[in-house]
Amino acid sequence: DAVINHASAQGGWFKAFLRNEEPYRDYFIVVDKDVDLSKVVRPRALPLLHSFGEPPDDQLIWTTFSADQVDLNYRSPQVLLEIIDLLLYYISMGADFIRLDAVAYLWKEIGTPCIHLPQTHLVIQLFRAVLDDVAPQVKLITETNVPHKDNISYFGDGHNEAQLVYNFALPPLVLHTFYTGSAGQLSKWAGSINPPSGQVTFLNFLASHDGIGLNPVREILSDQAIDAMTQRVLMNGGLVSYKQNSDGTKSPYELNINYFDALSNPGRHESLEIQVDRFMAAQVIMLSLAGMPGIYFHSIFGSRGWLAGVEKTGNNRAINRQRFTVEEIERHKVFARYQALLRARMASQAFHPYGAQTILEYDDAVFAIVRRSPQAAETVLCIINVTDRSQTISLDLGNIFGFIHKEVDIVDLISGQRLLYEQTNSTLRLLPYQSCWLARKQDKATGH
Repeated sequence: DAVINHASAQGGWFKAFLRNEEPYRDYFIVVDKDVDLSKVVRPRALPLLHSFGEPPDDQLIWTTFSADQVDLNYRSPQVLLEIIDLLLYYISMGADFIRLDAVAYLWKEIGTPCIHLPQTHLVIQLFRAVLDDVAPQVKLITETNVPHKDNISYFGDGHNEAQLVYNFALPPLVLHTFYTGSAGQLSKWAGSINPPSGQVTFLNFLASHDGIGLNPVREILSDQAIDAMTQRVLMNGGLVSYKQNSDGTKSPYELNINYFDALSNPGRHESLEIQVDRFMAAQVIMLSLAGMPGIYFHSIFGSRGWLAGVEKTGNNRAINRQRFTVEEIERHKVFARYQALLRARMASQAFHPYGAQTILEYDDAVFAIVRRSPQAAETVLCIINVTDRSQTISLDLGNIFGFIHKEVDIVDLISGQRLLYEQTNSTLRLLPYQSCWLARKQDKATGH
């Protein structure tokens, strides 16, 4: 996790800067109090500048996120070299993936929004060029919690920036899908995303140490849908963090809630089984999509919200950051099912990160996607019921799998259930929140 946009206010670099020591005098950004910063995009409802030092020598310093996170000055060649050296140090210690934290805000230019600037992309391209030369196995992941079209710009041309981009639109879209009982919007969006080359892909995730960002779906979902989702999260015991707009107003920026609680109101009288089924259906969507899955620790164990942590720290994000003892996480209802899902997923090349995907439109009540391995040797049809009602859908598996003879069976990789070919042109019945990964049962003699 390369936190390269800012450094700690308690760190050695910043303390040396405050003492006016070389070479740290240019490591941070000093701003005159009369400078117009009204165009700067603000991710949080906090001051952009904070005063450091004692009068009359106090200075206003650029702090995008908070007073304890002080932005680095990439106009200084020494800062750029320091960060490259840091990345190489991580690699020397065995890092294969490097996450570039909050990288969208890296370059500052007065009079601009100071986000997604061309200079930021050039810096990432420089990082990529260095790593391609000395450590081509290392993958860069950009963490840019912004609208989807801006997010995917960090793929560059598909060869010169990040190999992986966080799929930030996915968590709120999946939440919206289960709130409405309709996969229509999710299917439409998933069918429209196409990475610019076969060398890049998405890091798919539903939960993280942060909250559920809303900015990534502001051009995908309506304001009414986002407002409804926000109100539902509040009803389920969650919290909302706000960002400052340029006109002085505030907008919801992030939903702070454990993902299990987001899907199932802790105060609602509902069986644990249906809550787990709903939660696992959401996870299956994430695991089915093309890309690499990023699974949050708390999701594996089916954790719930930690409101005591919010009260203790004053930080809304603490709701999803509880620490556990071994005894506290010895629970199996989610963990055992997640284990089985991951085993099934790893056993099929159709889920290769760079494999193809095709979105099918059966019915808004189900999310359906066909995954194929890069050489098209393996195919899996993924079907997820996103409603609390049983659904019956018509299937044409012969067309999807290209049957040659009737002896070929279909197997559900999740349940292990087999379907004879004669049955496949009829219907499939899905229980509430049931998921299936349908694949051709391989012939043991030929492997086909």
